[in-house]
Amino acid sequence: MASSQSSSSTTQAQPSRCQCALASVNVASFVSAKLRRDKNSNNYKSWKEQMLCLIESQDLLGYIASEISPPPMTSEAYAVWRRRDRLVKGWILGALSDEVVETAVNLNSARDVWLHLEKAFIKPRGPPPQAAEQQEKDWNEYLPLYTAALRGDWITAKEILDQDPNAVKSRVSFTSETALHIAVGTGKAIPFVEKLVDAMPDESLALTDELGFNALHVAARTGNTAAAKILIHRLEDLLYVKSNYGFFPAHEAAKSAQRDTLLLLISQNKDNLEPNPCAGANGVSLLNAIIDADFFADIALHLVGKYPHMARIELPYGNSALKRIALKESAFSGVARFNFWERFISSSVQSEMESEVRHGPPNRGDIEDPTCGTRIHREFRRWRKMVQNLHFALCKIIKQLVPRIKVIHDKKMMHHQALELVKCLCKQMGSLNYTEAAPIYREAMITAARLGIHEVIEVIVEAFPAAIYNRHATTKHFIFHLAAQNRCEKVYNLIYQTSGHKHQYADAKDSSGNTLLHLAAGLAPPHKLNLVSGAALQMQRELQWFKEVEKFVHPYTRERANYAGKTPKMVFTEEHKHLKIEGEKWMKDTANSCTIAAALIATVVFAAAITVPGGNESTTGYPIFSKSGAFVLFAVSDAVSLFTSTTSLLMFLSILTSRYAEEDFLYALPKRLCIGLFTLFVSILFMTIAFSATLYLVFGLNNRWVVMPVAALACLPISSFALLQFPLLVDVISSTYGRGIFGKQSDNPFY
Repeated sequence: MASSQSSSSTTQAQPSRCQCALASVNVASFVSAKLRRDKNSNNYKSWKEQMLCLIESQDLLGYIASEISPPPMTSEAYAVWRRRDRLVKGWILGALSDEVVETAVNLNSARDVWLHLEKAFIKPRGPPPQAAEQQEKDWNEYLPLYTAALRGDWITAKEILDQDPNAVKSRVSFTSETALHIAVGTGKAIPFVEKLVDAMPDESLALTDELGFNALHVAARTGNTAAAKILIHRLEDLLYVKSNYGFFPAHEAAKSAQRDTLLLLISQNKDNLEPNPCAGANGVSLLNAIIDADFFADIALHLVGKYPHMARIELPYGNSALKRIALKESAFSGVARFNFWERFISSSVQSEMESEVRHGPPNRGDIEDPTCGTRIHREFRRWRKMVQNLHFALCKIIKQLVPRIKVIHDKKMMHHQALELVKCLCKQMGSLNYTEAAPIYREAMITAARLGIHEVIEVIVEAFPAAIYNRHATTKHFIFHLAAQNRCEKVYNLIYQTSGHKHQYADAKDSSGNTLLHLAAGLAPPHKLNLVSGAALQMQRELQWFKEVEKFVHPYTRERANYAGKTPKMVFTEEHKHLKIEGEKWMKDTANSCTIAAALIATVVFAAAITVPGGNESTTGYPIFSKSGAFVLFAVSDAVSLFTSTTSLLMFLSILTSRYAEEDFLYALPKRLCIGLFTLFVSILFMTIAFSATLYLVFGLNNRWVVMPVAALACLPISSFALLQFPLLVDVISSTYGRGIFGKQSDNPFY
């Protein structure tokens, strides 16, 4: 031990030792097998001996033997201690099996993990084999009690308990659950739970199953709020008991997204008791679980305001609350994907939200003294309250009548609440210095840039301007590199709101020598490609990204090769060769299908022009119905249909004979497809009008009732084409001639 102390002191006294040499140690050379927990045995003894050999060989034994205490966080030595402690902790966690890692991942230091493993694997000698056999027999005997607990049958359970008072604390299932666990887990039979709790002593209430869950853990997981109230009223100490995985009942409620039960558990929590679910790392893991459950406004914001440390602590693997909210892509992306009508409705929802923020929800009671002010002021407040209540009532009725409006409202509210939580977290982090705050917001920035959540990035940069210079630890990507690589146009567009500092990204390189243009030349992730319909339009979108980034980077950078010797253009061609083939196939298949339709329409309308309805006069050769307005309509519609179908046919033939170079997918091919689809739609429309006019001339002059059925049936092919092909036409027009996905999103400066 003396030698280990001296070696540990040496380690602390020499902070300049090369961290790379320690990081390159091969743990597998010392530890032959991962630590596992079997049902009847474990390999802890041999694992511990091998792990001690590894740690002691690197003079780091003091980090698990409490001989090297952490220096103050404000000192320079703290960073050295933290790096080496994380290294030792990483060695230990890397030598654990998956099920064991889950029990230790939330612990702060290497010593905490080491002590946790000792406590978990070094246990007192168990009961003799006879006692174990007796317990197995007891489990079979208590099967009627198990069934009674499931059904909530208190009469049967009472008879069993009267005959055997020990049954109230016996294990009634193979997972070591008691009757109370079973009854609470059903989520009902509250009278049964209440009577059973009254019949149990306090020590029996605290019994746990094989996972370390007491009855309150089970109530939290299942959302049995009524049972949780009964248990807390009887024994509030249950709130502060951890399971084998290190989670309190409040954690289980948050992980299971049980809002009402979670609110109850948090409201009953007392800060002066230890261990506490809201203290230290426990509080951060609780807040992370709450964020995962989408409880932003009513719970997460409340906790961050009451416990500011939850925003300032980072768990292992960078799991801070700020990073966890940055992972909630669904809370931000839902609003971005609204269509035109949904955006219009969303603007109304925004007005409603602003009204609620300004005046509060209806029927909350007016905190103002109604006797204050003049009579006019009191009358004004009364009318304002009346209008406000009417507005909220009307909005509630509309949301019930039109479910889609309620969906839009909920998405908008979630977006607003998530953004408020990000602002609150950054505000609470304001008291940290740079070295403390940077690791927290760096992970959140990188995550938000990768997922395309520009709102999180804007809030972080507003609170910590230096965050814009963050780079990925391994790849050395800036946020704009990640935006281009992952095709997150909302994040990339922030570059247009950046001052002259944006030019530093024009020739910045990552760890592989790739510039911004190299990353834009790579193939987009599949989930981003699938947002665009058709392989040809996907190829067009990829070219648009490449051309847009090409305009921004330095001219020299456009031809610069990366460390693999490839220029951006070479990377683009290599990465997109399969997509180019798929785009060519898709375009030809579409053109082939539409060519058949256009040729058929041209044939039909040409024949109709030769054989006019009603025939011709034998003397003059003029059509018999030439003076009828319906005939004029027929002639014009037939001519327009013929010309447009011929034009469509030529466009689709030009697509079939195209050379299909990469550049053709940007404008040439989409333009021809756009013209071909539009003229085909017009030809179908006027062909239907010409046919309807013919039917009217032949049958409708004397039978006016023919007009309505013909008009109704004429809408069928037009509406069918509109439903099936018109969305493609809109996509092509929007992608080729629309405003595009690039440009300033706001006049507010980003940096």
